[in-house]
Amino acid sequence: MTNSIGEIPGADVLLVIGANPTEAHPIIGLKIKEAVRNGARLIVVDPRKTWLAKIAWIHLSLRPGADLALINAMAHVIIRENLANTAFIESRTEGFDDFRRSVAEWPPERAAEVCDVPAEDIRRAAVEYASSDRGAIYYTLGITEHTCGTRNVLGLANLALLTGHVGKESSGVNPLRGQNNVQGACDMGAQPDVYPGYQKVEVEENRRKFEDAWGVRLPKKPGLRIPDMLESASQGNLKAIYVVGEDPVVSEAHSGFTREALRRLDFLVVQDIFLSETAKLADVVLPASCFAEKDGTFTNTERRVQRVRKAVDPPGEAREDWRILIDISNRLGYKMDYSSPKEIWDEIAGSAPIFAGINYARIEKTGLQWPCAGTDHPGTKFLHAERFARGLGKFHAVDYTPPSELPDPEYPWVLSTGRTLYHYNAGTMTRRVGGIAGKSPECFVEINPQDIESLGAKDGQMIRVTTRRGSVVCRALATGKVKRGRIWMPFHFAEAAANELTVDAYDEVTGTAEFKVCAARMEVVEL
Repeated sequence: MTNSIGEIPGADVLLVIGANPTEAHPIIGLKIKEAVRNGARLIVVDPRKTWLAKIAWIHLSLRPGADLALINAMAHVIIRENLANTAFIESRTEGFDDFRRSVAEWPPERAAEVCDVPAEDIRRAAVEYASSDRGAIYYTLGITEHTCGTRNVLGLANLALLTGHVGKESSGVNPLRGQNNVQGACDMGAQPDVYPGYQKVEVEENRRKFEDAWGVRLPKKPGLRIPDMLESASQGNLKAIYVVGEDPVVSEAHSGFTREALRRLDFLVVQDIFLSETAKLADVVLPASCFAEKDGTFTNTERRVQRVRKAVDPPGEAREDWRILIDISNRLGYKMDYSSPKEIWDEIAGSAPIFAGINYARIEKTGLQWPCAGTDHPGTKFLHAERFARGLGKFHAVDYTPPSELPDPEYPWVLSTGRTLYHYNAGTMTRRVGGIAGKSPECFVEINPQDIESLGAKDGQMIRVTTRRGSVVCRALATGKVKRGRIWMPFHFAEAAANELTVDAYDEVTGTAEFKVCAARMEVVEL
């Protein structure tokens, strides 16, 4: 996030696109509601009629996968109606002319045909966002889980640069992280192309620094992304995978392919707190510790590094993750002798400039937001106040492309997937809690009432949903949240896993799968 959670109530206009905060990010959802009570205009862009869509100033219920057409059309309107922040563009950006030419091809009338929303609604949303003093964008997986996810994000960054809604309070471009501490995992270098603090592997100066710090030779090229790993495993080239705190059998697209790829490995290790669906396939399961059973730091979605303190000991043979990793490293021949998470953090802060001023003494009571350059630095509430990290903000000419799989006579519905309020990710933890499971005990598929009627089905009946990858049976939920021709499923339920159905097509930059769009058919299950 460029900005902070506490700034949300101060925004004049909030553009929430591809996000459902009241269910997937409830605390941020509360802040957005507060902003609306304060008089902010809320623009919701989502195929479904979410809770926030019900209170929005305008809801653009676009066709799944059409986000970039709408984003480019908003930029077109802003330029055409002379609402662009010319002073900001001239002093703090580059690449505007190429960008302007690209969005000239996207008047709202053209986008309306692609997006299935009225051109006038696109125009109203663009004018409102551009005319505000403090316009903030909030997005999450509904933007990134597409084959064009990276281009979607660049399109949103274009809107912020075009209007000057970045580098100041209650504005910016704000991705809402999908899981607890996923920001921290990325910060620590749990990506194939960076060291801790987002220092690129391919930059020789960075590589030498970490080689000196760690006393090893390091690869010059980035490693593999998850889809690349699974593809390599399926071909018999990758021999072993070590999975930590993840359940890819449930959470990755096309679960059938994922299972078969993992079965082809010579050796699979899973380190987790429960016997997940992936752990059931493992050669070795290492029992790990949960958040309450270990010390360390988590970093939340607003870049705030926070202390986590051990409340209870891990049960049975479970151990703290860092101790497991140290023992494995030592047995593999690389000596590690850390005595505490604090010692590990001090090494990270010493090698990653964005964390240089953060230490355990400073975050005992309140966390600090990176970048934090020194121990006298207060942390950074919002980014890019005076300059961008690269110098000038760069406009990108990004064009719309359709999803990888569109409906046809054989598979006439568009299936999207997502999260519910009651369950978390693969359901490994939340489905073991009786009260939560009682609120949401089984998988369901949201279907427009007219589509249920056309199937000859009734609300609550069991429905078989089928795609080119597989079939699952779940309960039909008649709802006006989805338009005709569109259906939606949560992915938390292993026994009716939505990711048995999703398409294994990926964003070429990030490797993120297109979880939000695939073609499906439905039929009533006779019990």
